[in-house]
Amino acid sequence: MPLNSVLRMGPSSWIVKHRRGISLYVGVWIVLGLLMSAEVFIAQLIWDKPITWALALRRSFKEMLAYAICTLAVLWLCGWVRHEAGRRTRWFFAHMLGAITFSVAHVALVSWLEAGERSVQTGQVLTFKYLFGNLLLSYALSNIFKYWMVVLGYLGWHYYQAYRERERQASALATELVQARLQALRMQINPHFLFNTLNTISALVHENPDAADRMIARLSGLLRQTLDRGDVQEVPLREELDFLRTYLEIEEMRFPDRLTVTFDIEPKTQDWLVPHLILQPLVENALRHGILPREEAGRVEISARLVDGEQLELKVRDNGNGLRESTESPGREGIGLRNVRSRLAQLYGDAQKFEVANAATGGVEARILIPCCTIPRSLAPRVVVMSATEAGAAGLSLPTSASAKPNCGC
Repeated sequence: MPLNSVLRMGPSSWIVKHRRGISLYVGVWIVLGLLMSAEVFIAQLIWDKPITWALALRRSFKEMLAYAICTLAVLWLCGWVRHEAGRRTRWFFAHMLGAITFSVAHVALVSWLEAGERSVQTGQVLTFKYLFGNLLLSYALSNIFKYWMVVLGYLGWHYYQAYRERERQASALATELVQARLQALRMQINPHFLFNTLNTISALVHENPDAADRMIARLSGLLRQTLDRGDVQEVPLREELDFLRTYLEIEEMRFPDRLTVTFDIEPKTQDWLVPHLILQPLVENALRHGILPREEAGRVEISARLVDGEQLELKVRDNGNGLRESTESPGREGIGLRNVRSRLAQLYGDAQKFEVANAATGGVEARILIPCCTIPRSLAPRVVVMSATEAGAAGLSLPTSASAKPNCGC
C-alpha cells in the first residue's frame, strides 16, 4: 500500500485492516529463518565446526530480518513503478537500479547486525567494514536474483488479482445485461404497451388490414430481435439502429399524425460498437414523457457522431416540455435510465459519460459518450493494471479505471 494511504488511515488503523497480510508476511520470514538455522547448524556439523542452536538461530534471523526489511522496499517500488504498456523500458531500468540498491542495502544491514560477532572459522571479531567488503561481491548475484524473484512474484500476484477482479466485473456485467434484456422486454410487452398496440391492431383489422398485418409483423420482429441477441454485450451501431427502427415503426403506426422521427447518423459510425439495447430505453423515455403528454405533434431526433477523434456520441432529443427541476437529479431517474447508467459504468468505467438534461432549443436531450471501438470487448485482450491497458483472456475484458482503454479502432 502507498505510504500516503498509511499516513491518511493512521498506522494503527492500517495495521488492524491488514493484520492478516502482516501476519502472513512475518510468518513466512520466521519459517525461512528456522529453515536457514537448521541448514547452518547441519552445515557446521558436516565441516567439523559445530555451533550451538542459539548461534545458528541468531545469525540466521539477523539475515532474514535484513531481507524482510529490504523486501518491503521492493514491494513498495513495485507498486510505484507499474508494469504498463509504453513504460516497460522505464520499468526495467528502474528495477535494475532497484536490484543493485537492494543488494547493497541488504549487505549493509547484515554487516551492521552481525558486527561484533566472532567468526566461527577463525574466532576473530567481525567488523562492519570487513563484513561489508567480503559480502558485497559474494552476495551480489544471489541478491539480484532474489530481487527479481520478488518482482516477478509481485507481478504474478497482481495479475492474478486483476484476473479475479475481471471475472467479478464480467459476472456483474452479465447480470446487468440480463436485467437490460428483461427490462427491454418488459417495456415492449408490458400490459399498457400490449393493450394499446393490440387496440390499434384491432381497429385496423377492418379499416386497414394491410396496416394491421404490418404492425403484427413489426411487433413479432421486435420481440424476436430482443431474444435473438440477448446474450450479446455489444453490437455494431447499425444493428442497434435496426432494432430501434423496428420499435419506432410500431409507435409511428400507433400515432401516425403525432410522431416524427429523424436520424442524423454519421456513416463512419455505423460499425462502431455500442451496448446492446442502450438506445431503446432512451427513446421510450422520450416518447412517454416528452411526446405523448402533448396534444400537438412531437419530434424525436436520434444522432451519432465522432467526438475528438476517439469517442462516440449518441443523442436522443425530443421537443417536449422538458424536465421539471425536481426530476433532473439522477437519484430520481426511472428504471430504464438507471439501467442505462449502470451498464455504461460497468462496461466503460470512467471513460463514459451519460447525461439527461433540458435541451437548449426545448425538450429533453439524453447524451451518451463512450470510447469508439470496432473490436468486441469479449475478444480484445487486456492488461488489468489499475491505470493501464488491460491484457487478459478472451471473453472477460473490462476496464477498471478511466485510463484503461480497449483495443479499439475508430
